[in-house]
Amino acid sequence: MIIDARGCIVGRLASHVAKKSLAGEQVIVVNAEKAIISGRDKMILSEEKDKQDIRNLGNPLRGPFHHKRPDKYLRKAIRGMLPYKRYRGKKAYENVMVYVGLPKEEIKKRHGIEVKDSDLIELKDARKKVRNHLTLGEVCSAIGGRW
Repeated sequence: MIIDARGCIVGRLASHVAKKSLAGEQVIVVNAEKAIISGRDKMILSEEKDKQDIRNLGNPLRGPFHHKRPDKYLRKAIRGMLPYKRYRGKKAYENVMVYVGLPKEEIKKRHGIEVKDSDLIELKDARKKVRNHLTLGEVCSAIGGRW
């Protein structure tokens, strides 16, 4: 199953992907940078910049790690919807892959799936018209991400 994240709200997309992966399906999410976070621009950016300051002062290598790339950011949001500390959650998390853009060659090489634009699934449940929003790419570039 290949899902197009363009215009989908991150939380709704993450919960839908988590349900599908728990059911045993292999889920590939493309165009992660075009998913949206709803809310006011200043509020979203201030929360994300404050989150970057949280770290373990005793040993910074122990985490917590906050991702700055849209694909890793979205994958961690999906992980939050899964029981990832249990066996079935770990297996479901292995079935989820997230990509920036639409890398047809990469998907064909890793998963053996020939990707066509007609194969992309657009989730209507995860879309909602919101007035104030930022794309995931804008948020990640504001906190220092480069991809």
